[in-house]
This record gives sequence, structure tokens and C-alpha cells, in this order.
Amino acid sequence: MERNQKDEVRALQDTIYVIGGKWKLPIINSICNGNNRFREIERSISGLSTRMLSRELKELEMNGLIRRIEDADSGMKVKYQSTAYCKSLSAVILSMIDWGKKHRKKIVASMAENES
Repeated sequence: MERNQKDEVRALQDTIYVIGGKWKLPIINSICNGNNRFREIERSISGLSTRMLSRELKELEMNGLIRRIEDADSGMKVKYQSTAYCKSLSAVILSMIDWGKKHRKKIVASMAENES
């Protein structure tokens, strides 16, 4: 099957729109690692402001990646859960984590070489 570059670029742009930016993937990762409350998520990601977390959670919910659940029994506490749709990103996220670790090692090794 022939590849269509325009379709590929559009697909990449759509993906970047949904999960792009500095905070979305760390937030998804935090939620998938069991941080379900707003403050837990906020504390698990260094440098993330309350305002930015609130905005990103709304966008992730709008795109069907997380679900906001109000627990009326516990005084309206809110929890966030990843959706099945979000879990479809797990292979992508794990690949990105793996690539990032390898990249960091490569850069650190390169910097050490340059200092010698």
C-alpha cells in the first residue's frame, strides 16, 4: 500500500494536538500510575502549576483520554481516571520513555566525551 504523506502529516498533527505540550503525557502517566486526585497529580509532576494542571485535565477529558468522576459520598471529592481510549496510548508512551532514556544516555556520554 502506498503511503500518503499528507495523511501522515495530518495524523501526526492530530496526535500532537491531543498529547502535545510539556504536561499532557506526564499527567497521563501520573494518572495511570495511580494518582487520581488533583493534588496527587500536581505533586507528582515537578514544576506543574495548579492553573496549568486544571487546563490540561479539561483538555484531556475533552479528548476522551481521562474521565472526571465526582464522588458525592465523600464531600464532592473529584477523581480522575484514564479511559480505555487513553490506554491505547500505552505502547506509544512506553516507547517514548524508552527512547528518552536512551537519548539522555547518548547526550550525557557525548558531553563527557567532549569534556575529555
